[in-house]
Amino acid sequence: MIGLEDRQSLARDINEAQEAGARLEQACETAGISVRTLQRWKAGHGLVAGDGRPAAIHPTPAHSLTPAERGEILRVANEPRFADMPPARIVPMLADEGVYIASESSFHRVLRAHGQTRHRGRASAPRPSRPPTTHVATATRQLWCWDMTFLPATITGRWFYLYLILDVYSRKVVGFEVHDTDAADHAAHLVKRTALAEGLHAMADKPVLHGDNGATLKATTVLAMLHWLGVKPSYSRPRVSDDNAFVESLFRTAKYRPEFPSEGFAGLDEARSWAARFVHWYNHEHRHSGIRYVSPAQRHAGQDMSILAARHALYCEARDRHPRRWSRGTRNWTPIGAVTLNPERDVVVAAHVPARNKQPLAA
Repeated sequence: MIGLEDRQSLARDINEAQEAGARLEQACETAGISVRTLQRWKAGHGLVAGDGRPAAIHPTPAHSLTPAERGEILRVANEPRFADMPPARIVPMLADEGVYIASESSFHRVLRAHGQTRHRGRASAPRPSRPPTTHVATATRQLWCWDMTFLPATITGRWFYLYLILDVYSRKVVGFEVHDTDAADHAAHLVKRTALAEGLHAMADKPVLHGDNGATLKATTVLAMLHWLGVKPSYSRPRVSDDNAFVESLFRTAKYRPEFPSEGFAGLDEARSWAARFVHWYNHEHRHSGIRYVSPAQRHAGQDMSILAARHALYCEARDRHPRRWSRGTRNWTPIGAVTLNPERDVVVAAHVPARNKQPLAA
């Protein structure tokens, strides 16, 4: 945007150049403007009043959010149940209740306008890493991952140990135990109990169980139990810290939950009680961003397709009511298909996915 004084100076210089014999087009090109711009300045009083855009009055679009709708967004976003959730999780949960107020981006705009877009949580942004080759899961009970993490006690130097098995396809915690010692017998018992609970004895193809290179998970007792169950073991590559990303991410989610005791657990019973509450919340209440914001239990039970189809229908109805609010199509509620243990190219994933396992679109 060129100011009034600069406009007048440019017009004066161009006029002097013309009087000296220069062509108008070449003089304007040297000045850095087009002939049409100079003509517009002269015809629209641009050399007297300057640029009128900053002071222009822009009418409010007829399809913009009303003050009542903006107030409803603020009210809902500040409800106690949504206090620690971003719009990315609030909007899908409302859609499951048959409620559509506005899009996720509209939630962000309204909250930002009222200074409520502060990051929620103590975690920092993740850093990118090199994508390795990996396993591919196209259904539940095909690929599991497991690990053990430390839970602090109130007594300095004492720890409790949380053993956990996660279904990579559905993100559901299919088995967990908390003990006061780190022993291979605990890991073997957890695998056996989880296999019985998930009905592996009736399956022709047993899952792959991926873990790190810790001594507990590679002990002879554990390997013998996996062989007896028919479960195929898999281990992270040496000196690669992100080969077991799903369960590590789950542990991070657990330890950043508001109810996680920062001072530690008073005893084993308290640690087990907390673990049971967390697993129930994670499996049945948590809307997971990696599976289109459905709960792991819903995806594990095969309910994600109908839920996402209902969300798509709700969004289509909202777009029909206010079509001018939608510059593109509705939000992508297509069910997540194949899941890889680590990021992989689409062509590699497609080679592992039979045609019958491809899920239809929710749209």
